[in-house]
Amino acid sequence: MTSLTGKKYLLLVGLVLAGISCKKDTLAVKTTPDSDNITNARPTAPTPAPTVAVTDSTYNPDNTTLTQGGWTLYFEDNFDNLDLTKWNIWTGGAFNNELQYYQPQNVAVTKGKLLISARKETVTGPTTPFDTTPKTFQYTSGRLESKKNVSASTATPRVRMMARLKLASGYGMWPAFWSYGDPWPTQGEIDMVEARGQEPTKYQTNYFYGKTANRNVVRNATGYLTADTDLTASYHVYELIWEKDKLTSYLDSKLVEEKTSGGYIPSLFGKSERITLNLAVGGGFFNNLDPAQIKTGTFYIDWVKVFTAL
Repeated sequence: MTSLTGKKYLLLVGLVLAGISCKKDTLAVKTTPDSDNITNARPTAPTPAPTVAVTDSTYNPDNTTLTQGGWTLYFEDNFDNLDLTKWNIWTGGAFNNELQYYQPQNVAVTKGKLLISARKETVTGPTTPFDTTPKTFQYTSGRLESKKNVSASTATPRVRMMARLKLASGYGMWPAFWSYGDPWPTQGEIDMVEARGQEPTKYQTNYFYGKTANRNVVRNATGYLTADTDLTASYHVYELIWEKDKLTSYLDSKLVEEKTSGGYIPSLFGKSERITLNLAVGGGFFNNLDPAQIKTGTFYIDWVKVFTAL
């Protein structure tokens, strides 16, 4: 997803975005958002791709299976503890014309699951984490960023980012699992999952990069995927392997996309990014959003893991 700083079979279309991604600005760098640059960076026409996979909600790999395959565990949170000490939690508004105010109260750990819940409630708070101007919001939600950064580099040329998720349902819900660094997009952004709550069988992938803050130069990099099942009804394992020349995505262990388009994947190599989980409400990711139809929901996260390999 994008602020500026700040899944019958799976059908993939490696093409362009019809909205805006959900992410970027961070608590480390204060920049002025430039929405035009984000909007203008999105290409327009889809190209069909072959059917590639079948989903399996029973898939839940253990660490031993992965480490025996040559992977080394780098980061893990199974949400067995209540303190969320591995994460920073946002407070403040966001970007991309999103409607929510992020606050810690919308983030909870229950029975080994992380829950990020959007709620319809009126609150007043800073416009963004970088602009303290008071603003009134009609919705609240949550966003977490890992304190530990990840990087595909010469030391660890393969990075495997994984999460077992149940996507949020509800019109206007925008759940996302992604990584990025500051200043955006000079450290890149990789979108493993971003979805619209009113389209429960679909999700998207993407990436961004630019040499200058707030200037994305990537084109034709969005992947559109359609599943044979409701992704908001059960947990599924979403993963992406980040390498120097490609980004490879899997759903429930099945290959769904090998991204080499966009021209700038090698530019991500060596960059430092943090894992991000959030649930936005509305925003530029939606076409012709009708605020009157918004129905809040909850994003469920079973676990998040990162493995590295040579």
